[in-house]
Amino acid sequence: MKKRRIIYYILACVILTQIDQITKVITEAKLSYEGLSIIPGVFKLYCIRNQGAAWGVLSGKISLFVVITCLIIAIVTYVIIRLPEDKKYNLLFWTLTVLVSGAIGNFIDRIRFGYVRDFLYFELIDFPVFNVADIFVTCSVIVLIILIFFVYKDEDFEFLNLKKKN
Repeated sequence: MKKRRIIYYILACVILTQIDQITKVITEAKLSYEGLSIIPGVFKLYCIRNQGAAWGVLSGKISLFVVITCLIIAIVTYVIIRLPEDKKYNLLFWTLTVLVSGAIGNFIDRIRFGYVRDFLYFELIDFPVFNVADIFVTCSVIVLIILIFFVYKDEDFEFLNLKKKN
């Protein structure tokens, strides 16, 4: 039933968003800003406040992030509602659910604090500090690209067509 799928969508978003938020709360409560080396020279927990996107891009543009996040949530929710019950769409459903969960996790931070709490840092490659919500968004976008280009065919997305066929 579509109602069941929508309930799964909402519950999964709540659970995944809470996982993100809990990790951020624990990090802020337990870590100093010097960080904690987990694997020396490789991986560190390092608490920072990021006012932009990755690498601090668009720093201070909270309004832009809020609008983009609301659009993403609205579009994905529309797709979830229209998604056929066929099993072949299960991976798409869960990928989109994880994407929205990550978007909501960082959205909450931006609204509440004006920045996103990041804490995972791969110092070996000097990768930007990130958080659980970022992992959700990045992984789901990668899977989504694979699904769109290599798994589904154009006709598999006919359910999104606004024009009714005669």
